[in-house]
Amino acid sequence: MVNTFLIILSLAALLCIIFEEVIHINKAKTTLFFGCFSWLCLFAQASGVEGQEHINEALNENLLEIATLWLFLMSTMTFVAYLNAKGMIQNVVRRVFPSEMSTRALLFQVAFFALILSSICDNVTATLVSLGLVQAFNLDVKSKLKMAALVVFAVNSGGVALITGDVTTLMIFLDGHVTMSQLLMLLVPSAVGVIALALLFSINMSGQISLEPVKESFRGVDVVIAVVFFTTILSTMLLNFLFSVPPVLTFLLGLSVMFLVGAFSRMNKDELQILEYIRQVEYDTLLFFLGILLLVGMLKEIGVLDTLAHFYAQFDPSYSNFAAGAFSSLLDNVPLTAALLKAGPGLATPEWLGLTYAVGVGGSLLAIGSAAGILAMSKVKELTFVSYLRYLPALLVAYTVGYVVTVWLAHAVIPA
Repeated sequence: MVNTFLIILSLAALLCIIFEEVIHINKAKTTLFFGCFSWLCLFAQASGVEGQEHINEALNENLLEIATLWLFLMSTMTFVAYLNAKGMIQNVVRRVFPSEMSTRALLFQVAFFALILSSICDNVTATLVSLGLVQAFNLDVKSKLKMAALVVFAVNSGGVALITGDVTTLMIFLDGHVTMSQLLMLLVPSAVGVIALALLFSINMSGQISLEPVKESFRGVDVVIAVVFFTTILSTMLLNFLFSVPPVLTFLLGLSVMFLVGAFSRMNKDELQILEYIRQVEYDTLLFFLGILLLVGMLKEIGVLDTLAHFYAQFDPSYSNFAAGAFSSLLDNVPLTAALLKAGPGLATPEWLGLTYAVGVGGSLLAIGSAAGILAMSKVKELTFVSYLRYLPALLVAYTVGYVVTVWLAHAVIPA
């Protein structure tokens, strides 16, 4: 009975996100409320001291995961807030891209930029930088929304082929189901899926666009901080690969270096101090993450994810992998993948590769299905759950194309 009530709370939270524009209540507020209230219900229904201790341990574990993500996001968003305020990203775009081009040409360039960037750095950074690129152009609302949705899909696609690119890929790799060389094959279906989506979005897209003029106001210290930012990204990958250093630790170190650079530079007294750029972080996004992850943690605690894993094992892996990926757009793909690994389905290597692609990319189908989607909603004010939903058919086609190519290529290359 309690579990049913908690599932209803999760559905209510989802409906509040969907109808945010109707009820005029920020989704961060409703999601945080339902997330916290659901855990209060878990404590209230716990049987005895032992039951309460178990719930407390589960909450602490969940909060640790959330705190790690929060700190990582805060570090990345502070860097990007500073570089945006100084016009660094916009000026780099002006030097790389022509000042005028067709909207269709920009669409494909944004797609490949986000795909490549997310394959060499984390999804959060890739999303923020890619969206900064999009916003450097003078785009109409419809084109901006399409490009934001394309960025979400491309960013999620780019990370599936590398263990540093996506947590679920790393989890499946560490469990011994795939090798590094086998994972690299996923670059092909990832690129095919992104191209398919770009082609669908380019239909009936016309017109020329131009870069908005940006005043070059950055100085030597700004260039140094930009170098610190990209050095931090590279260091995050290398230290994680060589010494298993958590990415959040490396990014916090990079953030501290940024603050020290500001402290030792002779900045104007009337200029916003570097440390204060942390106040420009959009905490609505962080609170939304908090609420979503609390809800997912609660669903994991009451066994919903385990039930889904057992249900998954009843069907042909080719179909259940595809469905699992699509379902990850409603539930965080990390606990869903953990539940599937715990269930221990007897899959062949091509089927594990299919699952890797599915859970990595499937979250793109809905705006709340991935970190990239949630960040896009916070950075592009016109992008909401409902406005993103209109692109579901095209996203589903692209996801299906990428998944089919994954299964075909895996069976063709890997011997039975």
